[in-house]
Amino acid sequence: MQDTRYRVEHETRYVYAAPVSQSWQLARLTPRQLPWQQLLACAIQIDPPPDERHEAPDSFGNTVTHFGLLRSHRVLRVRMTCEVDVAPRPDPADAPPLAWEAVREAVSAPGGPHDLMAARMCEPTRLLPLSDAAYRYGHASLTPGRDWLEALLDLTSRIHAEFEFDPDATTVSTSVDEVLVQRRGVCQDFAHLMIACIRAHGLPARYVSGYLLTDPPPGAPRLMGVDASHAWVAAYAPGHGWVEFDPTNNQLADSRYITLGWGADFADAGPLRGVILGSGQQELHVSVSVIPI
Repeated sequence: MQDTRYRVEHETRYVYAAPVSQSWQLARLTPRQLPWQQLLACAIQIDPPPDERHEAPDSFGNTVTHFGLLRSHRVLRVRMTCEVDVAPRPDPADAPPLAWEAVREAVSAPGGPHDLMAARMCEPTRLLPLSDAAYRYGHASLTPGRDWLEALLDLTSRIHAEFEFDPDATTVSTSVDEVLVQRRGVCQDFAHLMIACIRAHGLPARYVSGYLLTDPPPGAPRLMGVDASHAWVAAYAPGHGWVEFDPTNNQLADSRYITLGWGADFADAGPLRGVILGSGQQELHVSVSVIPI
């Protein structure tokens, strides 16, 4: 299949109720170079211009733009534009079937040949501690002896069917256990839930941040600036490598998905985060456009 080329425009604007005297930020807004994704161009514009700025990879290999503003400002605007080519990912169904328990044993075996990152992605984090409720929910899909891919596709489908997308139901601090009770949330919540279910069974999974091309209704023009960043899950198995599942949309990631970065949870892969001095309140405005070229 032919590669698809996209232009992405992502603007984040903070409007502060009172002047901010200093601000330090981390931006993970540079798409990754991957076997199926080629970054052709990328520019990050910051207004006001930062007093300090540098780029460096983090421990996951994501490109992070560090910047600081050391003078008073009422508005912070960060705009990323890029062009990427995205090719189809390998079909995970081409790999031989493998019981999920065999994946757990292979990843945890001392001195095994598997990706060290896979073992790291079995561990709990501050945002995703081990959860008995997540174990119980995931166990309905991860039944004894079931094929790993079949089990995770079933878990993806169940989360999509049993949870309602509701942008007003949760915040960045809402726990997986709360999401399981409310049965509603956004893509970040559903990705966290799926990761928690997988890790509770001793399997590796990581949080992926990026963009998804959305299709307008038939006959309607594509609107600009109305999309949002997206989140999904990558899980690892020997023979498959890292396979990407989107529980929000009940599908595997394909050439409509543009990868920014990944980590153990949202805190490792969020597009923009930082600290400020001054201003007790702020308004956040985010505009994203994914444009096929």
